[in-house]
Amino acid sequence: MSAMKFTVSALAILAATGAAQARDNVQVAGSSTVLPYATIVAEAFGENFDFPTPVVEGGGSGAGRKKLCEGVGDTTIDIANSSSRISQSDIDLCKTNGVTDIMEVRIGYDGIVFASKIDGAEFAFTPSDWYLAIAAQVAKDGALAANTAKSWADVNAALPAQDILAFVPGSKHGTREVFDVKVLEAGCKETGAYDLFLAAAEGADDKEKADNAKKACHGLRTDGVSVDIDGDYTETLARLDANPTAIGVFGLSFYQNNTDKLRVATMSGVVPSTESIASGDYPVSRPLYFYVKKQHIGVIPGLKEYIEFFLSDEMAGPDGPLAAYGLVSDPELAATQAAVAAETVMGPLE
Repeated sequence: MSAMKFTVSALAILAATGAAQARDNVQVAGSSTVLPYATIVAEAFGENFDFPTPVVEGGGSGAGRKKLCEGVGDTTIDIANSSSRISQSDIDLCKTNGVTDIMEVRIGYDGIVFASKIDGAEFAFTPSDWYLAIAAQVAKDGALAANTAKSWADVNAALPAQDILAFVPGSKHGTREVFDVKVLEAGCKETGAYDLFLAAAEGADDKEKADNAKKACHGLRTDGVSVDIDGDYTETLARLDANPTAIGVFGLSFYQNNTDKLRVATMSGVVPSTESIASGDYPVSRPLYFYVKKQHIGVIPGLKEYIEFFLSDEMAGPDGPLAAYGLVSDPELAATQAAVAAETVMGPLE
């Protein structure tokens, strides 16, 4: 790359790091859900382009976004993978540390599935079932009470009389954020607990009270029936191996690549699949993203080329290798491709 092509900001980055030349490979960290997709793309990129293979690491969505926001320069990462949308607090942290231009790139969709050992009982869940099974407090006789349910049959007589043991994503995972909103909050509202939390909530206005009530819905039991998993889905699978009657929370693509080991449950009567997620029928789905430090484009060799390759029809389209692994292709992929080509940056969240 010719120094004549460096922008003023690029020169500032190099000066700030004291480097004679920029780092020569793209560096990515973040979501364990996005990790396998990014790894597929990185390996194909290294094989097909005259750039080194990007370095892709996990660590969780929140941790990846925080690393992105540590600052600008070749000692900081270029891209944060995320299975939940960036927060305004992340954007504010970035800005504080000089990361002023962030590109939001939606790569497609994934679902959250609920699965047990392949030879275990069959489950048909609703969000209410999960809330009544693992929430710290539930509605009982018009008041909030500590949750004492022992078996899934205690929660719903139609479910197996099997002791409740759930392995759920830890709080640093993007999967947990979606689980909180689309399962716990939904179940909390369906069972009437949300209304009781709202009536007791403190806050300066109705919005703050509602936010505090939703947070209360996220509280989980601490008596051992709900266990946070801080590692990736392979750790959850290992826990199921050790506890054959447990239920684990996984990403759709991980399940699809382990159908010989796992039996998936329906949610609200819908079987999770790429088709049911693409149609919007499956209720627990989420978009997947990565976030790009635009100030590194033109400085880190191959960064924009990697982004464009990731979003190409050949990789992220419905017939590409990412779809084969389990990614639900984005119907608006062309619009994302155009935004990446134009290096469009995101503004404040609404």
